[in-house]
Amino acid sequence: MPPVPGWALLSSGCAPVLLIAGWAVAASLEGPAYDPATQTISVLAAHGASGYWVMTGAFLALGACHLLTAWGLRAAAPAGRAALAGGGLAALAVVLLPTPSSGGSLHHGSAAAVGFALLAVWPVLATDGSGAAPWALRPAPSLVATAVMVAGAVWFLVETHRHGVAGVAERVVTAVQSLWPFVVVTSCRHRPQDRDRPST
Repeated sequence: MPPVPGWALLSSGCAPVLLIAGWAVAASLEGPAYDPATQTISVLAAHGASGYWVMTGAFLALGACHLLTAWGLRAAAPAGRAALAGGGLAALAVVLLPTPSSGGSLHHGSAAAVGFALLAVWPVLATDGSGAAPWALRPAPSLVATAVMVAGAVWFLVETHRHGVAGVAERVVTAVQSLWPFVVVTSCRHRPQDRDRPST
């Protein structure tokens, strides 16, 4: 039996597709008043936004996908699976604590920050030090993935502080974070199975 069920491939693969499609459609509904280069994704899910329902649905789908993937990713270390699930719960919390139509929100910002942090560290926490581990769960690729996500988060904070291209930075890091679970699941599904080792 594979270390990861087939449905986890679907849940992990849907996460980046639904997220990116959500922000693209929501931005088009918002029209020229919305600048995707400088404005965040959360603005699209604010009450009163034209694409509110689309972006809210995308966040809900993202959270559900991460929760399902964490449940099925049996090959990963428990701490990593817990962090991935926590990232999914943070996406759901973002929906429950939307940003206001104007100004900021401490609760929304805190939920988003927790989600960013959990999804950045889960690759390292999920590592398997054994030589038989799927390549995406080995220490080196996991460390690179986490480093890229942390660098993206720092870039986003810098751009937010300087009122620069925060929207671009946020989209890059969230796209990477939503895509990495699919990379991990794919590496697990295509790993040659060790017939001598019982499946868990």
